[in-house]
Amino acid sequence: MTQMKKITINDVALAAGVSVSTVSLVLSGKGRISSATGQRVNEAVEQLGFVRNRQAAALRGGQSGVIGLIVRDLTTPFYAELTAGLTEALEAQGRMLFLTQGGRDGERMRRGFEALMKQGVDGIVIAGAASEGAALRDEANRLGVPLVFASRASYLDDADNIRPDNHQAAQRLTEHLIKRGHQRIAWLGGRSSSLTRAERLGGYCATLLQYGLPFHSEWIVECEPSQNQAAQAINALLRHNPTISAVLCHNATVAMGAWFGLLRAGRQSGEDSFESYFDSTVALAAFAEVEEERLDDIPGAFVLTPAREMGRSVAERIMQRIQYAEEPIKSQIIAPRLVTRK
Repeated sequence: MTQMKKITINDVALAAGVSVSTVSLVLSGKGRISSATGQRVNEAVEQLGFVRNRQAAALRGGQSGVIGLIVRDLTTPFYAELTAGLTEALEAQGRMLFLTQGGRDGERMRRGFEALMKQGVDGIVIAGAASEGAALRDEANRLGVPLVFASRASYLDDADNIRPDNHQAAQRLTEHLIKRGHQRIAWLGGRSSSLTRAERLGGYCATLLQYGLPFHSEWIVECEPSQNQAAQAINALLRHNPTISAVLCHNATVAMGAWFGLLRAGRQSGEDSFESYFDSTVALAAFAEVEEERLDDIPGAFVLTPAREMGRSVAERIMQRIQYAEEPIKSQIIAPRLVTRK
């Protein structure tokens, strides 16, 4: 006996002459779809005998109860924490998260968007991949799908987005070191291609200039987020620039590596510049994306923009956008918080 081929949503899209996203919207009753297009899709469904599973039978009140997330890279601590906070907040409201990784490739981001539309999600959160943001925003607007961006750096002005204030975070951290007496402050970590790093460096440089302190390009060192590389990098930096008394670290991983590097070199980490002069200690400061109680036990100053807390804010925003589709676009900037560890 010959087994009949299972009819898929792709078959329906091909028969109706529309995209898979459009078929998904017609089946779920969402989006701004013309009556003519809706009729073509429904006729294709009837002719092919397509079984409306998730897109229809599982839907209640026109909603699937599922939110889609396209995250650039889940191995990045920031996005892992943000995803955890987003999941916790959605599950508390009886919602589920459908996750896909977009990577840096724009084509993968678009494929992820298409895959989520096939699942009939109620809304989509995009975390990272700024290069594809405008195109995906326009597609979401065309299809009438609620969309919120969450990012580590600046994003689109004309879209719902939530992000930290990297410039202000760097200003606060640099100013803290200056007020502790440090005048020769270096930077360690991050890639030159990173927009987050660029925004933080802008705050760091602006604060040095504001206080009339020296700035040298050789004091800004790139470094992968590796403890071993950070340990090597800080010691190389201090060998060539022994008068540096404080170092800003791009993230907590770099700070931990820098601390280990100081210990291996027989140095210590200290807050005050007079300690650096007499005891060869170096003050460490870093940007962190976790709650205070989850910070590594490193002496120094941290500026916090907790990504998990940000994920909860993203959940709240996407639910608002789903419920009130006509609300004005909102851009929420998360303020940093300074803490010190002895």
